[in-house]
Amino acid sequence: MLTVTSVNVNGLRAAAKKGFTEWLAQTGADVICLQEVRAEPQQLAAEVREPDGWHTVHAPAAAKGRAGVSLYTRRAPERVQIGFGGFGDAGSEEFDDSGRYVEVDLPGVTVASLYLPSGEVGTERQDEKERFMGAFLSYLKGLRVRAAADGREVLVCGDWNIAHQEIDLKNWKGNKKNSGFLPEEREWLTRVFGEAAYVDVVRALHPDEEGPYSWWSYRGRAFDNDTGWRIDYQVATPGLAGRAVKAWVERAATHGERWSDHAPVTAVFNL
Repeated sequence: MLTVTSVNVNGLRAAAKKGFTEWLAQTGADVICLQEVRAEPQQLAAEVREPDGWHTVHAPAAAKGRAGVSLYTRRAPERVQIGFGGFGDAGSEEFDDSGRYVEVDLPGVTVASLYLPSGEVGTERQDEKERFMGAFLSYLKGLRVRAAADGREVLVCGDWNIAHQEIDLKNWKGNKKNSGFLPEEREWLTRVFGEAAYVDVVRALHPDEEGPYSWWSYRGRAFDNDTGWRIDYQVATPGLAGRAVKAWVERAATHGERWSDHAPVTAVFNL
């Protein structure tokens, strides 16, 4: 069995003070993908930077205090790659030091942690998100081909910052013109699951379930009312997705027990 957990920690130093360290100590995951770490490795406490029993890869952003992705694996990676530029048609290396993508090779599978830009309609942030999406879709296609040639499956976990369908967010009617639920963003995800031939693992196991949501705003009573978004995905090649036996969101019991505005998303694969 391979158990993989993905979570946007909304600042790892803050999360560690609120309960992440205790969560890490009890998790049964074999691989953990973190996003929005927002820290240089040397700024992290040793028990978070290199916890006992884990091999860690940290990919901070060049812009201090922004983005940042990490991977924790129980076994040592066979290969590590930060960024996705310079791979044929994937094109731009613009995002290689942006702290938004890191991947490792483990036996039979390539696992990646992704933090896709959040965007904001009518601003440069949305332009950046669209550039990232264009380059990353091309990369995903090439990654699948390269992995298949090497006899490997692929699993890209992270905060994709897009709700794909109406059942992926509570207030979909009020968000049709907002970044994260724009028609062109949703169409892009459809292309990831269509022409790039990847599978949304949680949705495949829970085809008709509303949510399960993985992010709730800290404003108002969004968490208490479960007014959330499902924007954190585990996206796999079909061979690996077909081996997923269960997947769930580790939703905190109460608002006060949360250590991030996102909840961990966990999937178990029978390899």
